[in-house]
Parts: sequence; structure tokens; C-alpha cells
Amino acid sequence: MHDPEIQPPVNPLPPVVVLLFLAIAGIEAGLSLGEAGVIGGPGAIGWRLGLVRVYGFSGDIFDWMLANGQWPLSEVMRVITYPFIHLGFTHALFAMVLLLALGKMVAEVMGQVALLMIFVMSGIGGAVFYALVLNDPVWLAGAYPNVYGLIGGYSFVMWRKLAGQGAQQLRAFALIAVLMGLQLIWGILFETGTLWVAELAGFFCGFGLSFLFAPGEWARLRAKLQRR
Repeated sequence: MHDPEIQPPVNPLPPVVVLLFLAIAGIEAGLSLGEAGVIGGPGAIGWRLGLVRVYGFSGDIFDWMLANGQWPLSEVMRVITYPFIHLGFTHALFAMVLLLALGKMVAEVMGQVALLMIFVMSGIGGAVFYALVLNDPVWLAGAYPNVYGLIGGYSFVMWRKLAGQGAQQLRAFALIAVLMGLQLIWGILFETGTLWVAELAGFFCGFGLSFLFAPGEWARLRAKLQRR
């Protein structure tokens, strides 16, 4: 007999987080199996590079579209597709772990639609900022700008929570400070390039979008406008 009092030991993940995870994991599984020679034959070794060229984001292509005023859909779609193609198994693994952890929290606080909007728009914002600010020929691939957007959402929730408790709100940015510090050290040691610019832009997009999507923010904004 089913006992309604029995609760699962682990809270289920929101469906939108599961779908995003499966999309990334499914593509990475196919690429990794191909590189291992399990599927696809010898040609599978080039699958990853081929997908990056077709679905990754290029700042040079974006600059060309901006300069010529031409926006073909196949090129514009890169700002949405690049997060689902990663540069290797480890690259994808860390993105998926962060997606599961942060996505669950953001979805539970703000809702699944808000999480999806923050995920997608942070990826777009990170890519566009990367293209506008830098002249770097390195292509963007991977969900890190999107995941950093979720870190922005998490930081916003903590920022509001600490404000309500009368605590120091700067503590809300501890996670992004640690990650950026690690990025700096990693970059000095291994010359990882400028991809962190897109990730940091994704963080600020996620934080800013939270003013629209977090519970009670519209009412808070309306109240401020009415007082003026």
C-alpha cells in the first residue's frame, strides 16, 4: 500500500533541468563513444570539430553579420546551439554537474520558465559580449556562460536572503569570486585564453535577469515606482 508520508530521499530534479542535462549528456555521449571507436568508425574522430564548426559560436562570424547587416538564421542560431557542444568529456562533465546543482536551486526558487530564460539568455548575452568586446578568433563551445548565468541567479537569491537577514550582502558573491579566482590561477598556469569573458558576462546577465524573474521582484519594482 502506498504511504503518502514516505518522501523520496532525494528531491526530484525539475523536468527542465533534466531535459537540459539530457541534451548535453546525449550529445557528449555520442561524441565520446565516437572518439573511443565504439560507434561511427574512423570518421567519428572528427565529429566534435565538425559540430563546433556548424553549431559553435564564432566572434568573427558575428562581427561579419554586424558589419554587413545580414543575419542568416543558420548563423544567428549559434548563440543558442553552442552551449550543447563541448570540447571534451571533462569539459562537458563539469558543466553538467554545475547545471544539476544550480539549476535545481534556481528552478525551485524562481520556477522552471525563469530558469530556462536565464539559461538561454545568459548564453546569448555571454556570446554577444564576447564578440563585441574582443577580437578573438577562438570559437565558443560549451554551456559555461549559461551555467554562470545560473550562478548569477543563485547569487541574487542569496543577496536578497542576506539583505532580509541584515547580513553582509557581499557574501552572496562568494561563489563567483572563488570561481573567477580559480579561473585567474588556471589562466596564468595554462594560458586558457579569454573565454572567461563570456562566462563573466553570462553571470551578470543571470544576475540582472533575476530582477525580472525572482518572486516578488515585479511587486518590489512597482512599489518603488509608485513612491516616486
